[in-house]
Amino acid sequence: MLEVQSIHKSFKASGWLTGKPQKVLHDVSFHCLPGECLGIIGESGSGKSTLGRLILGLDQPDSGKVLFEGQPVSQAKVRRGNMSAVFQNYTSSMNPYFTVREALLEPLGLQSRKEEDRERRMKELLFQVGLSPAYLNKAPHELSGGEAQRVCIARAISTQPKLIVMDEAVSSLDGSVQLQVLELLKGLHKQLNTAYIFITHDIQAAAFLCDRILVFRQGRIEESLHVSELQHAQSDYTRTLLSMSMY
Repeated sequence: MLEVQSIHKSFKASGWLTGKPQKVLHDVSFHCLPGECLGIIGESGSGKSTLGRLILGLDQPDSGKVLFEGQPVSQAKVRRGNMSAVFQNYTSSMNPYFTVREALLEPLGLQSRKEEDRERRMKELLFQVGLSPAYLNKAPHELSGGEAQRVCIARAISTQPKLIVMDEAVSSLDGSVQLQVLELLKGLHKQLNTAYIFITHDIQAAAFLCDRILVFRQGRIEESLHVSELQHAQSDYTRTLLSMSMY
């Protein structure tokens, strides 16, 4: 379904004494199958968030291709309705002047022109993420971090996408809330059979949610393995991440 083919990406250093462009991604290739939950694990600065932006078509590689069902993700029509995202900063993901209803109406407005259909769908979405219809009239500042991220997840699934990219989607949440949101995501994955790309620095969270893991280091794939094979990791770097997480 998703094919990443030999992508390279560099950025120019900021500041008045700019040097050579800094290479962030080095010949990265992988695929994600329909309905698969693929974890991309790496430390801060490893290039994993840049990779997420390329997958979503928010940025373009210097070379190589990112294809969704054989078509380049750079084309908006390829992404529209098929791909969505959940980001780390749930506060900036929602317009602070919008109610939850208005936030959900943004993607739903493209699907149905009937107000009663949209209202019913919004209530269904809130139920799916564990929130009551009373939340429709709440503003972002009235929500806890976990509640706000649940609304962002509801937005992400509203178009019934084939792929959701999640970039550090639980890392800003407290420990117990993290687990609740991970359990929600796991349940939705089984229910909707939507493919996930779960980008995180937390290998334990990825092991809980994902089927397969790509370990990312300095812009390259260090190792690829199924979650059931984590204890047999060959890379010293992967084993270090595992020991740090006390998996």
